[in-house]
Amino acid sequence: MKGTVKVENLKIFAYHGCMAEEEVIGSDYVVNITARCVLSEKAFADDITKTVDYVDLARIAKREMALRSKLLETVAKRITSSCLKEVPLIETVFVSISKICPPINADVEAVTVEICETREAC
Repeated sequence: MKGTVKVENLKIFAYHGCMAEEEVIGSDYVVNITARCVLSEKAFADDITKTVDYVDLARIAKREMALRSKLLETVAKRITSSCLKEVPLIETVFVSISKICPPINADVEAVTVEICETREAC
């Protein structure tokens, strides 16, 4: 049986960006992860080891967000690749990262990067 496990609106403070100031002041980010997976019948018998644990997804996102990068695409790719590597039940993982109030010359609430990766091709 197939299913989806999501981590929605994970708030993280990090230091990503191309400008030198962003390395010092940091920004607020919101990360969303959607993992499409194959679920064993044992997942419906309350066995956490037979499904995708959202705690693992959140841990991976927090770990990868802590590593500074200039581009959100780089961070999103690290998250998707780590999810597929560390959680064998995931078939496809979709990650979005939003930078809240980015330092650009425009009145914008957030900018977002989205990445999808699968064990085959997304």
